[in-house]
Amino acid sequence: MTDTPIKKVWIEEGCISCKLCEDIAPQVFEVPDDEDCFIKPDAAVHFQPLDEDIVQAADDCPVEVILVERDD
Repeated sequence: MTDTPIKKVWIEEGCISCKLCEDIAPQVFEVPDDEDCFIKPDAAVHFQPLDEDIVQAADDCPVEVILVERDD
């Protein structure tokens, strides 16, 4: 984990609905059956406490469509 907090998390096109991100951080990511992943509306409240899980989800995404932006 870094000292710079997560500012934004988003999903680019290309999600394959593998549900890995949802398994890692279900408070942030949701993958409805046969649909693309999305960031839950209240996800930002979890950015700080789940920083490591969010970064792991982004790093482990098999199609690399989860992006994380940190405050400068």
